[in-house]
Amino acid sequence: MSGSGIGWTFLTNHAHVLLTIARDPQIRLRDLAVTVGVTERAAQKIAADLVEAGYITRTRAGRRNIYSVVFGRPFRHPVDAGHQLDELLAVLVPEKGQPAEGTKA
Repeated sequence: MSGSGIGWTFLTNHAHVLLTIARDPQIRLRDLAVTVGVTERAAQKIAADLVEAGYITRTRAGRRNIYSVVFGRPFRHPVDAGHQLDELLAVLVPEKGQPAEGTKA
């Protein structure tokens, strides 16, 4: 794809799900799917993958799930060896009220 169409992205859907959850731990799967641009079933599968791999936790609060990112986890690919998830989160998930690094306030 060329021009203004999106043919590929630098981050995987797994990374997008994790970043979206880090930004909004109480997000509903339906909204997560819309934000990431995948089906609700795909969002559910990716969230389950991340829970199983220990990158997020999921707890029930009534009828809702609350997600938490597990900090200090390493990246999974050998190219990224020596780096942790925290580094990505520090750049792409601003603290409340703060812009992400490299963005304008």
